[in-house]
Amino acid sequence: MTHGGRTGLVGGGISRPGELVLSTARLNRILFLSPVENVAVVEAGVTLQSLQQAAADHGLEPGIDLPSRGSATIGGMASTNAGGISAFRYGVMRHRILGLEAVLTDGSIYSDLTRVVKNTAGYDLGHLFVGSEGTLGIITRVAIKLEPLPAATATVLFGLPSTGAELTAVRRSLKARYGHLRAVEAIWSEYFNLTSAHHNWSASDYRMDHPINLLLFLGGNDDTDVQTELENIYEDIATEFPDTSSVIASSVAQEKSIWALREDTDLIYRKHPGASSHDVSVPLSQVDAYINRIMTELKTLDSALAPYVFGHLADGNLHIVLNAARDELSSEKAVAIESILYRDLSHLGGSFSAEHGVGSKRLRTLQRYAQTSKLVLMNRIKSSMDPRFVLNRNSYRRRATTHKACKPN
Repeated sequence: MTHGGRTGLVGGGISRPGELVLSTARLNRILFLSPVENVAVVEAGVTLQSLQQAAADHGLEPGIDLPSRGSATIGGMASTNAGGISAFRYGVMRHRILGLEAVLTDGSIYSDLTRVVKNTAGYDLGHLFVGSEGTLGIITRVAIKLEPLPAATATVLFGLPSTGAELTAVRRSLKARYGHLRAVEAIWSEYFNLTSAHHNWSASDYRMDHPINLLLFLGGNDDTDVQTELENIYEDIATEFPDTSSVIASSVAQEKSIWALREDTDLIYRKHPGASSHDVSVPLSQVDAYINRIMTELKTLDSALAPYVFGHLADGNLHIVLNAARDELSSEKAVAIESILYRDLSHLGGSFSAEHGVGSKRLRTLQRYAQTSKLVLMNRIKSSMDPRFVLNRNSYRRRATTHKACKPN
């Protein structure tokens, strides 16, 4: 069992008595960073924040960011195909990785640390390891693309009347005349009320009773231009949706306080220990209908259910955390809730796991909602690369044996 920063949310790094734990903590070197190539080669235990800081010295960034940046490791992020707040613009880890090195179960080393985008020399075997959650090999080094850091940034929080208004704001922001959109974070009222109350946050002219709040983060070459663009976006949105308010961050401190409204998810688990969390992706054209459906069906199931909903709206990634502690839900109700949240997602073109992975938490969900042919093919690959089922064995054995056609030999 490989352990990185242990920031995963689906039990992918759970070890049990009799198992060996392999830590990547000492694989913490940045081996190469080129402002000419816009590429870094790092060991698996390097944290995202360490890479961000080193890249920033050259006016660059990894093109991926997430709240656990201080402890999440590049190897772990590659293994889980992490997403984060900039995925709609720069892609997830799969799109950031140019090459990687991994140790296989027989002790041999797969090494392809290609540092160029164009590479059609045979199968792209490295990407088998990306998103495999440590079940096929142990990632030890990664070559990752870097992006230019903007010279200026600006943050705005909109209070909006509906999901439709949010999506309109996103479309308008993607067409920015000055600068470019770097992040879009949606915060529905239940979660906003929780975090704003805890942080005692408020702002003049910003109403606290909006059904939905939208955090936009822009980057560009000039502070004045980026600020002007945010003002233009507000004017366009307010014209179409008069019941709109906003606050543009005027200082670094105010910007941090606004971001805390989105990123302080620990508050949920302090109030509801062990609360069930779900990480889905929904095509943008279906987000409004999906939210309306699940909210109605959850209320029908239990009138006390009022989940916390937030997420990366530009790519349709929604995080849904129940307002109930783990011991407050029966197993039957938990299954019913999962059915409401995951039903028809695949048919719509979405996924029950957007960026958190499968781990041990979503094994039965994978078996229930994945196509049989996918499970069979996954098992063939696993059996070929790890015939003794050494890596992440509890997670994969449970995953593989949930379907008769997928039992290991």
